[in-house]
Amino acid sequence: MLLAAALGPAAVPVTVAPICTDRPAKANAVCTVPAGKWQLEAAAADRLRFEQGDSKAETLLLAATVVKYGVSGRSDLQLAFAPYVRVSSVGDRRSGFGDVTLRYKHRLTGAGSAVQVAAIPFVKLPTAGRGIGNGKVEGGVALPISFTLAGPVTATLGPEVDLIADGDGHGRHLALVNLINFSASIVPRVTVVAELWTNFNFDPTGTAKQVSADAAVAYSVNPRFQFDAGANVGLTRDTPDIEIYAGASFLF
Repeated sequence: MLLAAALGPAAVPVTVAPICTDRPAKANAVCTVPAGKWQLEAAAADRLRFEQGDSKAETLLLAATVVKYGVSGRSDLQLAFAPYVRVSSVGDRRSGFGDVTLRYKHRLTGAGSAVQVAAIPFVKLPTAGRGIGNGKVEGGVALPISFTLAGPVTATLGPEVDLIADGDGHGRHLALVNLINFSASIVPRVTVVAELWTNFNFDPTGTAKQVSADAAVAYSVNPRFQFDAGANVGLTRDTPDIEIYAGASFLF
């Protein structure tokens, strides 16, 4: 919240900076939580379905949450976790607490820069049970890049490098993530998002190529509270066929 200095006998009204979130869609925003403020971003439900021939699998996350705290005007700390994850496949179903991810976001550019850039190093802690997570510490760094196009349209690029465990559990390898995201406020309080996302996982047993086309919408109830919903459609054999989610974010 920014408090303007008083001018003459009457003070200028207090201005509340609108909430800025990393959801919906997969892109990371460049903005950070204001210093000294907390922000909660949560999905009420997130469901992924994968089907390939006779093989079918589904993952359901309930209340997957990111808690953020602004540590300066350019950086925040983030804790992401999923209290309930259910993984189902033919003849097997497992459920429990998911993995925990710690992230630090730092905006590298000034507030008035035409192109905005941030760095987000992160580490995943293996808190999920067997069959839900892989039991390995993993991490990486994302570098979101954002700039304004014509009118109300903003474009965001999302290069990311991950260091993840091999499928056999005996080593680690790289995965390269990227995306292009377009967002626009079409009417007051409503923002629509379109995105193309890729993830190339270079496991020694074979490269998995994931590509999805994503769409989402967000509605700002007020400068501190936002609802959202979206869907991601898989475009390759290695990508979940469909992901559907809905959630909300709150700045306090």
